[in-house]
Parts: sequence; structure tokens; C-alpha cells
Amino acid sequence: MKNGLLLVNLGSPASPNSEDVKSYLKEFLSDTNVIEMPKAVWQPILNGIILPTRTWRSSTFYKHIWTKAGSPLIAYTKMIRDNIRQLLPNWNVQMAMTYGQPDIVETLKLMAQKCDKIVVLPLFPQYTQSSSQSIIDQAEAANVPIKIIKHFYDQPEYIKILAETIQPYLDANDYDELIFSYHSIPTAMVKHGDPYQEQCVETTAQTIKLLNFPSEKIKTAYQSKFGPMPWLKPYLKNELNQLVAMGKRNVLIVTPSFVVDCLETLEEDNVQNYQSFKASGGDNFKLVPPMNDNPDFSQFLADLAQSRMNEAD
Repeated sequence: MKNGLLLVNLGSPASPNSEDVKSYLKEFLSDTNVIEMPKAVWQPILNGIILPTRTWRSSTFYKHIWTKAGSPLIAYTKMIRDNIRQLLPNWNVQMAMTYGQPDIVETLKLMAQKCDKIVVLPLFPQYTQSSSQSIIDQAEAANVPIKIIKHFYDQPEYIKILAETIQPYLDANDYDELIFSYHSIPTAMVKHGDPYQEQCVETTAQTIKLLNFPSEKIKTAYQSKFGPMPWLKPYLKNELNQLVAMGKRNVLIVTPSFVVDCLETLEEDNVQNYQSFKASGGDNFKLVPPMNDNPDFSQFLADLAQSRMNEAD
């Protein structure tokens, strides 16, 4: 019997067509770890207002980023999986998605036929209820022997690789500001004990130590807010506009909560936030790509899985 490793990412619509996007959004926004509102209250809002208004808009955005290989998030996750298969040839290495396909429970049950134990590795450096906990809940529902890695934001090798991806961009231009932009979450989750914000702040703090760039020119911001409720601030778009107003027109952005390119990096940042920044008078807007198929990152994940497998529970 082999050791197993299941890499899990958020997921993607099967295609950018409205029907597939609507199905994906419905599954995603019906998750009680994402939307904490009682179902009896939320479902009529979701089905009557959110899906009819948001589906077409989201479908348009997905069409902008879709490639011959399909969804960038899926394609890059496959690349990471394939890299790790070469690094761990005696392991059964698979991938699954929290929403959409491949399904977490089905994949784990198939893996369990060939594996004694399986490490489940969410591809989210920082833990939060709205992403990591949904993976954990689904993985445990498979009722097979698993070991879970809840986060890896505090791993020195991860921080080192993150810093090494940023530094060449800092060296290439004279930036006025470096912004660490993380996916935002509702502030209510943090008030209820979610450690996500603390882990984001710590990711920035640890990475700064390895960068050759003035710390006073580095900020942490949040992006991808959804709905009317308060989410973690400062919001990236507002921060960009304020920087321009202060005469800081050359900005570098890194997005550590996203390990692969996706709608948030390719459309929200490289199109919408870029256009907003330029329209407000900004000059140089540059986004550091996520880890994607970085071989050092794949090696880190392989080593992390081996270490977790060897730990006693």
C-alpha cells in the first residue's frame, strides 16, 4: 500500500458559460462556512437576487481568463500535482476541488483503496473557516484515514520561497510601495476566533525580514470583498487610489493567499484594479505572479507532506 497526498484547491466552473458558472456559484455560496447566514434566510436571497445578477457578470470575467487548457486555477493545480508526482514517485498524488470537480470525498475514497494513509493538503497558506475548514469537513466526511495540514504560512521554507519570488521585481524597478494583498473575509469571522487575519499579518512580517526593501514602504491590504457586510480592511482598491493621491504612482503587489493564478489575480487585479489605478493617475502597476508551477514550491509541498506523514497524531 502507498502513502497518499491529496492537494485541494478552491475549484472552478466547468466552463465559462453561464449555466456552469451559475452551478459553481450556487455550490460555493451555499456553503455555510462561507455564508454564515441561516439557510432559510440566505437561500431566497441567493436564488432570487445573487445568482440572477452575478452569474452573467462572473461568466464574462471567466471568459476573459479562460485558456486553451481551461481554467487557470485547475491547470496550474494540475501542474503542481504533476511536479509532486515526479518528486514522490512512490506516492499516490491526486488533486481535488472544494467546489466542482474532482470531488474531495469521491477522490479520497478511491485513493483509500490503494493507500494506508493520506495527507490532505489545502493549497491555502493561511487557515480560514471559509476556505480551509470546508476542505477539512469534506475530507473527514469521506471516513478514510487522513492527516490534514491546516496551514503552512509559518513554514520558514515557504517564507523563503515567497521572498525569493518578490525580490527580483523589487530589484527591477524603483517602487514607491509594496502591497501584500490577501483575500478578505468577513470581520465577523475574525471576531468569532478565525485566525486568518493574524496569519496574514504574520506572513507579511516574516517575509519582510528577507526582503531588501524599506519596511516603511510595505503595506498589508485585502481584496475580493463580497456582499454588504464589513470585511477585513484596508481594501486593496481604496489603498491603490490613496497611494496615487499621495504621489506614490509606482506600486508592486504580491498576493500570498493565492498560490496559483485565478479569477482574483488575473481579472480582479491585473484588469480591474490595474485599470482603476491607471485611471486615478498611477504610472507603474505590477503584480508578482503566484507560485503557480514554481519547482521550489512544489518541492516544499512534497517535503511538507512527507513531514506530516511521519508525524504522530
